[in-house]
Amino acid sequence: MSQGPSPRPTERSLERYRGAERWPVEECLAAMLENQIHAFAAVRQALPCLARAATAATARLREGSGRLVYAGAGSSGRIAVQDGVELWPTFSWPRERVAFVLAGGEAALTRSIEGAEDDAAAGRDAVAELAPGPEDVHVAVAASGTTPFVRAAQREARRRGALTIALAGDPGCPLLEDAEIPIPLVTGAEFLAGSTRMTAGTAQKIALNLLSTQIMIGLGRIYEGRMVALVPANAKLRERARRLVVELTGAAPESAAAALERAGGDVRRAVLILDGSSPEEAARRLEEARGDLRRARGR
Repeated sequence: MSQGPSPRPTERSLERYRGAERWPVEECLAAMLENQIHAFAAVRQALPCLARAATAATARLREGSGRLVYAGAGSSGRIAVQDGVELWPTFSWPRERVAFVLAGGEAALTRSIEGAEDDAAAGRDAVAELAPGPEDVHVAVAASGTTPFVRAAQREARRRGALTIALAGDPGCPLLEDAEIPIPLVTGAEFLAGSTRMTAGTAQKIALNLLSTQIMIGLGRIYEGRMVALVPANAKLRERARRLVVELTGAAPESAAAALERAGGDVRRAVLILDGSSPEEAARRLEEARGDLRRARGR
């Protein structure tokens, strides 16, 4: 007699964790941590795909005013949004050049609206409202790779010419098959069967961090392993900016602080000022170099 289709990898149960809720607390926590190893392994296996995605995305975003669009639902969507919102403070990536297509909208960031993930029409309409084009990069995230909202959003983005990158946990899932650049993150069964906020979510978080950071490296927003494009919006970050200028120029802390003041807080412009440029020339050189300090310094 047929037993029906096999459950998706993340829905399967692991016999070794049966009855774990009755284990001593430390033993239970250790088992959860043990299963997280699969997240690292999955991302390690996906590095060639991530490299291809980062290279293609950088090429699209380097010219013009293309956007990074993150699409997801439930836990996957919230993880995707977390990655995207950090691009402005970390890399000065313009807020208008990142967008989100989240099942259930902004309300789904703080409360579960799980039924929204089944609304394919809403996914399609959300992307249509953004009106993406060939300059844009659409990054879809779904543990199962079958979520109707996310699949419909990706299809619409691809139809409009955006580069489509998809991250999912099942190598044969529709979301990966429909993407131009699929990134399989095969983490297998969860400690808590079906709870993709755990190992699958960890793999998504790692992979998105790697992908977006490599894109920013490709766009010249990292210099000598440092966040030179950071936005110094609080005391801690202003101190970090001053320290970065000192490290990159060898200037005294007082000189670095003065250069930052003249540069409007921009580390890259402050470095150019200490290289001998006026504030106006520093701004011009950086703009001509599309924000790439290495190109602007000519070294």
